[in-house]
Amino acid sequence: MQNAHIPLLGFVAASGTGKTTLLTQLIPLLKHHGLRIGLIKHSHHDFDIDHQGKDSYRLRMAGATPVMLVSPYRRAVITELNAIQEPSLNEQLTFFDQSELDLLLIEGFKSEAFPKIELHRAALQQPLLYPYDPNIIALASDTPLATPDYLTPLDLNNPELIADFIVSLL
Repeated sequence: MQNAHIPLLGFVAASGTGKTTLLTQLIPLLKHHGLRIGLIKHSHHDFDIDHQGKDSYRLRMAGATPVMLVSPYRRAVITELNAIQEPSLNEQLTFFDQSELDLLLIEGFKSEAFPKIELHRAALQQPLLYPYDPNIIALASDTPLATPDYLTPLDLNNPELIADFIVSLL
C-alpha cells in the first residue's frame, strides 16, 4: 500500500458480525495506550452526510465538488465520485491526512492487500475468509476454532486482548 505512511490494520467479516461494534470498543482502549487513531470505513451503500435544504447541499447540487463544511468543532469534505467501480484503499489514502496518527484502522476493503483481522461469529454460519486471504494475520472468533500456526487466534468478546495484540504489532 504505497500511500500508507503509517501502519494500517483492517477488520474484515461478513455483514452483521460486529466490525463497527468492536472498533468502537477498541478505539478508546488503543487511545488509552497513547495511540493516535484514524479510521477509514468502506461502504457498499450510497450515503449522504449533507442534507436537503442545507446551504452546503444546495451548493453541491448546483455542481460544486468538492464541498468543505467547516465549524469550530469539525471539518468534512464531500467529493462526488464519478467512477462506477469500487474505490481503492490506496487511492483513498492520498486524501487522508496521516501526519498526526500512529495507526489507521480500516473497516472493510477486504479484497485489498494489507494486514487484517478477520472477525467470525459461528452463529452467522459464514465461510471463513483467511484461507483465501494471506493478509489476514489474526482471527477473532466468539468460539474457539482450529487455525493454522501463522494465524493468531483472538477472543472476539475480549476487546482488551485484541487491543493488546494490536499494540504488540506496532
